[in-house]
Amino acid sequence: MAAGSRGAARDFDELVRDVAACRACDRMAHTHALTGANGPTRARVLFVAEAVGRRGGARTGVPLTRDEAGKRFERFLAIAGIDRADAFITNAVLCNPLDAAGRNRSPAASETGACRPFLRRTIELVRAPVVVALGRVALESLRAIEPHGVSLPDGALGAARWRGRQLVALFHPGRQSTLHRAEAAQIGDWRELGEIVRACGRRRLAPAAHAFG
Repeated sequence: MAAGSRGAARDFDELVRDVAACRACDRMAHTHALTGANGPTRARVLFVAEAVGRRGGARTGVPLTRDEAGKRFERFLAIAGIDRADAFITNAVLCNPLDAAGRNRSPAASETGACRPFLRRTIELVRAPVVVALGRVALESLRAIEPHGVSLPDGALGAARWRGRQLVALFHPGRQSTLHRAEAAQIGDWRELGEIVRACGRRRLAPAAHAFG
């Protein structure tokens, strides 16, 4: 293994240890879904979702697995022609936010803020040429790291250059997203994402800003 690769592996292992030790949010189920199982640091695409789900990542330790959102994500990946082994999947919040009844809830601003340094370090270590924000929470967390001009749902599902990469916004794969964008339209978005990832893979340089139709 090259010296640079060894250094990156050590840095990632340190990040995983720091995440596992975090107890910053007292309303969280501290599941800490960040390990080498999230994907390779040399991924073609980095996905950032919202938070760990109690029936998915909280049980498996890997974001977007097992639960309905995870199953839909796998189907959308297949539509895009992206192998999960080529993707790194993480969350804006690496633990499971629960309400008083033990159900998933949206993370509070203080919780996304507490996790943001971990997200920033992940982005620095996973040098994928394409970064995909899955939903508003992920998109806003990325905006807090560095401003961008992409928005949901009124931004026409666009993409833009961001930190030397291509940033793409898609709706979260949870079923509720179909209230905001029809299933057929989302399928078209994922097909377009596949084309962007393949184009960036060929060039290893993010193309000019691209808008979804």
